[in-house]
Amino acid sequence: MDLVLCHQIADFDTLGAAVGLSRLYPGTKIVLTGGTHPKIGEFLAYHRDEYPLIEARAVDPTQLRQLWIVDTQWRKQLGQAALWLDQPQVKITIYDHHVELSGDIAATTLYLEPVGATSTIIAEQLQAANLTLTPTEATVLALGIHADTGSLTFEQTTVRDVQALAWLLSQGANQRAIATYSEAGLSEDLQPLLREAWEHLHQEEHHGYRLGWVLLATASYLPGLSRLVTQLADLSECDAILLGHAYRHNHLAVIARSQIPGVNVAYSLAALGGGGHAQAAAATVITETPEQVLKEVYHSLCQQVPHPPTAVELMSSPVRTVRPDTPIADAHRVLLRYGHSGLSVVDATGTLVGIISRRDLDIALHHGFAHAPVKGYMKAPVRTITPDTTLPEIQSLMVKYDIGRLPVMTPKGDLLGIVTRTDVLRHLYALTVETETVCPLPTLNLYEALQQRLPSLLWALLQRAANIAKDRGWQLYLVGGAVRDLLLAIAQGSEAVPTREFDLVVDGVQQDEAAGVHLAQALHDLYRETVLQVYGQFQTAALHWPKHSDLAGFAVDIATARSEFYPYPAAHPEVAASSIRQDLYRRDFTINALALRLSAPRHGEVLDFFGGREDLEQRLIRVLHPNSFIEDPTRIFRAVRFAVRLGFELEPQTRQYIEYALTSGVFEGGDCAPSKRPSLQSRLRNELRHILELPVAPGEAFAGDRALTLLAELGALQCLDRHVCFDDAARARLQLVWQWWPQLPQKQKWQTVPLWQLLLLALIINAPTAVAIAQQLQLSEDAIRWLQDLPALRQQWQAILAASARLSDYYHCLESYPLPLVVLLATQLHSEPDPHRVELLRDYLWQWRLQKSLLNGHDLQVLGYQRGPQLRQMLRALQAATLDGLVSDRASAIAYLQTHYRNRRVREPDKTSLVHDGDTERFPRLRQ
Repeated sequence: MDLVLCHQIADFDTLGAAVGLSRLYPGTKIVLTGGTHPKIGEFLAYHRDEYPLIEARAVDPTQLRQLWIVDTQWRKQLGQAALWLDQPQVKITIYDHHVELSGDIAATTLYLEPVGATSTIIAEQLQAANLTLTPTEATVLALGIHADTGSLTFEQTTVRDVQALAWLLSQGANQRAIATYSEAGLSEDLQPLLREAWEHLHQEEHHGYRLGWVLLATASYLPGLSRLVTQLADLSECDAILLGHAYRHNHLAVIARSQIPGVNVAYSLAALGGGGHAQAAAATVITETPEQVLKEVYHSLCQQVPHPPTAVELMSSPVRTVRPDTPIADAHRVLLRYGHSGLSVVDATGTLVGIISRRDLDIALHHGFAHAPVKGYMKAPVRTITPDTTLPEIQSLMVKYDIGRLPVMTPKGDLLGIVTRTDVLRHLYALTVETETVCPLPTLNLYEALQQRLPSLLWALLQRAANIAKDRGWQLYLVGGAVRDLLLAIAQGSEAVPTREFDLVVDGVQQDEAAGVHLAQALHDLYRETVLQVYGQFQTAALHWPKHSDLAGFAVDIATARSEFYPYPAAHPEVAASSIRQDLYRRDFTINALALRLSAPRHGEVLDFFGGREDLEQRLIRVLHPNSFIEDPTRIFRAVRFAVRLGFELEPQTRQYIEYALTSGVFEGGDCAPSKRPSLQSRLRNELRHILELPVAPGEAFAGDRALTLLAELGALQCLDRHVCFDDAARARLQLVWQWWPQLPQKQKWQTVPLWQLLLLALIINAPTAVAIAQQLQLSEDAIRWLQDLPALRQQWQAILAASARLSDYYHCLESYPLPLVVLLATQLHSEPDPHRVELLRDYLWQWRLQKSLLNGHDLQVLGYQRGPQLRQMLRALQAATLDGLVSDRASAIAYLQTHYRNRRVREPDKTSLVHDGDTERFPRLRQ
């Protein structure tokens, strides 16, 4: 076990450094050795589950291998955890910036740097390792630098601190969170004034937010009051505050601060000639009635306060529950399956009796109580909220009681949903990046843009679906590729969205898990020409418009919002009803995890929880979670397909996840039991089909050339079989199929054989397990038979080439085999040194088999030969003689038959029907 130890009464610098080290060394856990500063406690009330924190009691000292100690060099600052330093097997590394001190911990390695914060040292190492941080990781590191450098104002601040902070901002450090949790000192002159302001502060609740105002009077102007206002707001926990400073008899300075979304304090001070921005503004006026002026500004501020979101708008639903007697191990599996950090515990009547968190389950498992019931570890009684509880009230409960989830109960006591820290944070800190690059949002109304770019029939279809959902109390979202392609169309200035299908997701469903199916059935009633398919196992349905209909070839997939769980790597996912957020999280890449709300009242709202728009701007394919490729290896092929099709790059971390999945041995061709992955192979076949049907870009020899090159570079073709490769010989085989098959004349019954299937066969054809690969991929029976027959044909062909030089022998060798098999034989021989062998096959395909016989069966009967099987033998001999150059026209054909088959005549030919045309004798009734 590897641990990072934070010193007692942890501050942001020790916490930030610890979080950074846990990212630098994956698998490392963090232990808070004793207590935290109040701001840290408040911060962790929201973010605890996002960092690998564990309790000290869950540590077995004998299992320790490595200890990292951050922001201290003294044993006494580690509390009881200092005893772990004495374990003989433990290696100790210290990171600290207090260069003037020399502690009493004997470290194996010491990183002691003259910078303003330990977090700076860790940030530099993360940057050097080229790691990408999450916003919450970057934020806590940035807070560490702010805390120990006084937001870069303390004397010990260095250029390195500034550069580290700049890099953390580029990694997504949240400025609003930094402003919320960073503290600045107050001068001694202002300390008494702060106490006075606190004593005279007027406070009141307004729409769930706390507002305050205070008027202070001094003889002269005092600088630094903006910092005093910030600390007063922090002390009073006011969401918006006004401070009036009256001085010199008739001067009034007003300073305003607000953290309420939608409130613009600059607007309230505009009437006084003030300036600033939405969250901070100031104004100075001359007035004889300072209190009246301040109250007017306060009234203006109150009018701006919006109704805050309520629990019913924030909550996640449906709620995953377990019974009190559920074993700890089973509850832990439920958490793993749905990706939750806690579960509600309900009894047989559905009454909520407790909450159990992942930390509770981890501790129980650590102590060997996997079979114990959850009721022994759950927290009870449970604090709950109503559907109308406001966001500020929810925040207050979470911080006050250090709880990460609040069940939402109806007045009748029914469990309606649950509000988690994640729900609150997503609302509070959802940042909107306004750019003028690839995705100019939110200045652009996507709802209107979609309407402008869709044909009227498709727009009417979406409107009807949205109205049905609204009438039933559901929310309807357009998700995935259509939203992605809309954004790309806007960026490229295109007036159309190239889509042949819509993916719709129904959310807001409390009881009806088949809501998506019901919506599809309602649309089917409106579009009777459609074919309706229902997939009950996955709570989905599809509508297909047939040929000759107004929307011929179009399809709509409709699903209830759901989550997925893979019971084992490469398995088919198990699904369950969930929320739109979890539905988007189950998707493959960030650019496909976008949703556009279609139903009123918030139609046009864009959901982008994972940075999909930013990745569209950066032209990156980024996977949503690290285990994605292990759970479903076909996503490797999808990633490559999207990268090639869109002209994007694989994001570096995503590429590493692919390489890890492939080298982990989870999915090696031929090693996984096919019975455990029956659907995987069909999905893999479909991905290969899409790849081999990609548009051919300049410089490509055939469809899928670049994609197969990238798959080979990644080592992903081992998902088919370890013998499958894409080298120069393989590229030549596919290029030959690409050039020959579409141009091949008179394919007859083989006309419908798809080009992609022959390309795929050419890819795998040289693998010793080619037949098994084709069977696992569930290719057609014909394709499998071709691979089975290919060795025999090749052996026969090589024998003919060695024994004979007559064209008729070559022809008779090939004529009984299907055309696709002959093409595949050519691909195998293409890499051999003798090109003549492939040229003979080409001659057969384009010339010999197309050569019309000089005579037919009727002609032979006119010549006096009896009808029967012998005619076929004679025609075959005549065709051979023609190929071998013994016969060149009808006259020579007749002469050939007279020479070789005279004794088979039953009568003399009809002499009267013979005519002479120059030197050519022919029958007038011979068919042309």
